[in-house]
Amino acid sequence: MNYTHSIRFEWDEAKSAKCLKERGFDFAYTAQAFFDPCRMIFADTRRNYGEDRYQLLGKIDWRLFAVAYTPRHAAIRIISARKANQREVRHYENRTHGHYSGGSRVPVRRTHRSCTRGCND
Repeated sequence: MNYTHSIRFEWDEAKSAKCLKERGFDFAYTAQAFFDPCRMIFADTRRNYGEDRYQLLGKIDWRLFAVAYTPRHAAIRIISARKANQREVRHYENRTHGHYSGGSRVPVRRTHRSCTRGCND
């Protein structure tokens, strides 16, 4: 278990190690996506998992990630993580007024007033 900003995260260590080997990042890294003020969360209703599952789109270091998770007890359990696909990037850009920088390391200046409070407003 790991704590980030007073939120407890947990995951399967073997799955996290596999993600690191195959994709170049582990679940500890992708936990940062939960702190993107413009993060987007969707219920995953594709099938009955026996628990509530969600998909989160959030930026880390100017790159967009898709993270599947479930709330479990007093923690967020990360199930899987990957870089967002083009469709998800477009959806995020539309929702956040085009503030996704597409992988650039140059900060994007926010000019839309609502984004100063977070794009979920």
